[in-house]
Amino acid sequence: MAKFVTYPQRGMVQITEKGKVVLIKGKLSLEELQNDLDFIKHRESVKSKKEDELVLEKVNVENASPQDLIDSGFSDIETEVKTELLEKLKEIDPYYFEKVILILLKRMGYGDFIETSKSGDGGIDGIINEDKLGLEKIYTQAKRYNENKVREKDIRNFIGAMSGDTSKGVFITTSTFDDYAVKKAREAHHTIILIDGAKLVDLMHQYNVGVQIKTVYEVKELDNDFFEGE
Repeated sequence: MAKFVTYPQRGMVQITEKGKVVLIKGKLSLEELQNDLDFIKHRESVKSKKEDELVLEKVNVENASPQDLIDSGFSDIETEVKTELLEKLKEIDPYYFEKVILILLKRMGYGDFIETSKSGDGGIDGIINEDKLGLEKIYTQAKRYNENKVREKDIRNFIGAMSGDTSKGVFITTSTFDDYAVKKAREAHHTIILIDGAKLVDLMHQYNVGVQIKTVYEVKELDNDFFEGE
């Protein structure tokens, strides 16, 4: 919350420059943490979000059925998980992010994938088979951005890097695409699919990539057929 450490990749915690300053100092009191600007900013954003949710909840709960409350709670949990997932994707190592994308596409039912070399790959991060037999290939490009949008130049370079053996590509980012990038992809002779951060976490949540099932609930109702033979 206070940005003393980051999570560059799975199973690894990395201290930041800000964290190193505290490490040299040798201690961090609770009061110092509570007065930290990054910590305060995080808590205020969470507090503001929760206050808005409480107002809406108070209005809706009185007239909601138990099923409505279950559905609403389920939706809230899903939104929170997707938000955390997108934040995590923005923190991991860019090379590992590329692998995550290939794992997702594999989970979605595409064929085997090949990770391209990280040097001289011409802007191609991976190659996946559209079918199990590998008759058609799809090139992938993954950009792990925090705030920067993918621009028209990025799409143009991606198209230029695609060789003559395929005309299909998937460009994925944790951020968004600007209007010129969308226009370039739409007007290209190649078939270019754009997946932004929101769509990416939707797919990862749907195909259980980077998430796991925590709890399963059974909701039961009266079986009227059982009592018809009274």
